[in-house]
Amino acid sequence: MRADASRNRERIVAAAREAFVEYGAEVTLDQIARRAGVGNATIYRHFADRPELFRQVMLAVIDRVVELAESALAEEPDAFEALRRFVHGAADERIGALCLIVSDGCERIAAELTDKRVRLERAVQAIVDRARDAGLLRPDVTPGDIMIALPKLTRPLPDTGCLNLDRFVDRHLELFLDGLRAPARSILPGAGATFEDLQRHRTTTTTPVA
Repeated sequence: MRADASRNRERIVAAAREAFVEYGAEVTLDQIARRAGVGNATIYRHFADRPELFRQVMLAVIDRVVELAESALAEEPDAFEALRRFVHGAADERIGALCLIVSDGCERIAAELTDKRVRLERAVQAIVDRARDAGLLRPDVTPGDIMIALPKLTRPLPDTGCLNLDRFVDRHLELFLDGLRAPARSILPGAGATFEDLQRHRTTTTTPVA
């Protein structure tokens, strides 16, 4: 792909992610084209239809989340800061808002994400283990608990503007992180979620991430 065509493609994917988060499933290709600063014809040169564009958005988002987990684990000397960096960075991708948009391509996305899912699970498990071993994370929290909570904390409320709520996300994430710290001040009911639980969920739904 020529350099200018590659830049256009990247701009379209970035603009589409923002538009899907802001407007949800109703966003039009016209809105995405305007945001990217390209014409509709340019979008169709790169993407056959809207489901294909959404698929590429999700693949790009998951790529960044995987890289974020691995870099937080490798670069942060403080175990809990590695967890905080991952949680805030993953939340910035607004996975919860994107997961609300269910398309015919989701099953295909899930199949393409197998290697990325393994890398993500391995990195998040290591982050959690490291924080727990350091005595900074309560022992009854599992990596699955974190992977379930993240989309919920970034999911827009019905009939509200997504971007208007964005200013509260970091605030609520800090409340969530405080609840993860050791020593625990309560007893959690039930058992923590496992990655196997999340895999069973994926086999019964078309949502590509937990």
